[in-house]
Amino acid sequence: MQEDLFGALPSPPPAPPPDKVPPRRAGVHPAAWGDDLRALAARLPPTLRLGTSSWSYPGWQGLVWEGAHSEQLLAKQGLPVYAQHPLLRTVSIDRSFYRPLTASDYARYAAQVPVDFRFVVKAPSLVTDALVRSEDGRGREPNPVFLNPQLAAQEFVAPALEGLGALTGVLVFQLSPLPWTMLDRLPEVLERLRALLQAQPALRPTAPDAVLAVEVRDPEWLAPEHLPHFADVLRSSGATYCLGLHARMPPLAEQLPLLRRLWPGPLVCRWNLHPVHGPHGYEDAQRLYAPYDRIHHPDPDNHALLARTLAGVCGRGQNAYVTISNHAEGCAPLTVRTLAGQVAAQMLLTS
Repeated sequence: MQEDLFGALPSPPPAPPPDKVPPRRAGVHPAAWGDDLRALAARLPPTLRLGTSSWSYPGWQGLVWEGAHSEQLLAKQGLPVYAQHPLLRTVSIDRSFYRPLTASDYARYAAQVPVDFRFVVKAPSLVTDALVRSEDGRGREPNPVFLNPQLAAQEFVAPALEGLGALTGVLVFQLSPLPWTMLDRLPEVLERLRALLQAQPALRPTAPDAVLAVEVRDPEWLAPEHLPHFADVLRSSGATYCLGLHARMPPLAEQLPLLRRLWPGPLVCRWNLHPVHGPHGYEDAQRLYAPYDRIHHPDPDNHALLARTLAGVCGRGQNAYVTISNHAEGCAPLTVRTLAGQVAAQMLLTS
C-alpha cells in the first residue's frame, strides 16, 4: 500500500457489521438480461427456436447466469436458468450420442423447462456410426447394428417421445463419416436409411412440433447423382435434412438445394464448427475458444445467409430449429444474439 503525500498510510475502510454482509445466494441464477434482449426476442417469429449445444459452460457467466459455477453444478442446475433466457428456446442434448438415454432421463430434462421450450436430441452413435470405434475414435470394424430400425426405435425415438412428450422438437440422426466402401455404395445406404426412418413411431400424436432429421458428415450425400435420391428418402419418410455447418461439409449455400426439394417443411440447422479449424479441428477449437466467453472468429457470411433463410421459412409459418456450438465462433450465446438480431432485421424487410 502506497503512503500518501504526508507519509501516513491511509486507513482501510471499516468492515461492515457481520449482520450487514450480504449472503451469497446458493445455486444458479439468471444473469441480468436487459430490456433490449427481451425486446429483440419479442421481434422474432414464434416458430423460430434458437439455442445452443448443451448448457454446462462456466464461461457463460454474465451472459446466461450470474456468478461463477463449476461445469458439474451447471450440468445439474443450469438448464432451468438457461431456459429462462429470452432468446434460448431450444437446446441440443448431445450426451445421448455417446450412450442411449432412458425415458426417465428425458423426463427429468422436460420437467426443468417451460411448455413452449423444445429439445433437439442426437441419436446414439450405436446406430448412426458405421464403424465400431476404439477409445481414441478410430474405426476398428463394421458396426453390425448401423441403421438398425428396431434398435433406433427402442433406444432413441420411443424413450425420447415418452420422456419429452410435447417438448420433443427434433430427433437427429447424425451419421458419422462413412468408410469409403460405403460411400461407393451410397444408394444402398440411402435405402437402409429409408427403412430406418419409416420404421420409427409416429411423432405427431405425442409431439405436434416434432420431426426426424438426418445430418451427414460426408459431402458425397449432396452430390448431384445422390441428392435427388436423398431428398426422396427424406420426403417419403416425413423427415427433413439437418443443415450441418461443419468444416467437413460444403458451405450453407450448397446445402440449401436439398432443403428446397423438401419445401414446404421445417428447417433444422446445427452450427457446429468454424471452417478455419478444418474437418478434424474440434480439439484446436476447444484450446483456442475456452472458456467460451467471447467471439474469436466471426462468420458474417453464415449469419447473413442463415438469417435470410430463417426469415423466409418462418415468415411462411414453418418451424425452424437452430442449435449453435461454442466451436462455431467461440461463444454460442453471443452467436445466438447476433443471429437473432439479423433475423429480426430480415423480418422487418419482408413484412
